[in-house]
Amino acid sequence: MAAAPSSPGGPEPEPPAVRYSELLQHLVGERRRPRNWDPAALGGIPSPAKSEEQKMVERAMESCAFKAALACVGGFVLGGAFGVFTAGIDTNVGFDPKDPYRTPTAKEVLKDMGQRGISYAKNFAIVGAMFSCTECVVESYRGKSDWKNSVISGCITGGAIGFRAGLKAGVIGCGGFAAFSAAIDYYLR
Repeated sequence: MAAAPSSPGGPEPEPPAVRYSELLQHLVGERRRPRNWDPAALGGIPSPAKSEEQKMVERAMESCAFKAALACVGGFVLGGAFGVFTAGIDTNVGFDPKDPYRTPTAKEVLKDMGQRGISYAKNFAIVGAMFSCTECVVESYRGKSDWKNSVISGCITGGAIGFRAGLKAGVIGCGGFAAFSAAIDYYLR
């Protein structure tokens, strides 16, 4: 068996004792040096720095006004489609209460479907814009992006919609819309 080689001057010196407090100061304390992470060094795809135009477009697309407008347009389209669909399966579309035995014409049925589609589209657009705008304002105020923002904005939106029918309806609308927002947010995240 071979012995461990020794240094020419005698036994090897012991390594200095590690002071954990100094180590922590270098890792997470005041002596910590910030590092510039290079995605190429980590195996990622390097991307060039963003231009001022790109930053400006990002700021515009992340603004509350843009989010509310996008939700308004999306709500209008979705509401219109939903209104036309529900009118298509409703048996009373084109029904004339003065003459219940008369069969409605295709023109009357299409007119009723269009009216219902526009009505649903306007309602969905208003609700979408209200919810999106309040969620963005709450998120900006809180400075956090979590599930509480959608619950708070759901309560505000539902309460505002229900408050037109009275205080009790406003409270029920607040709770119902907040619960629905929490369920959707839980499912999507």
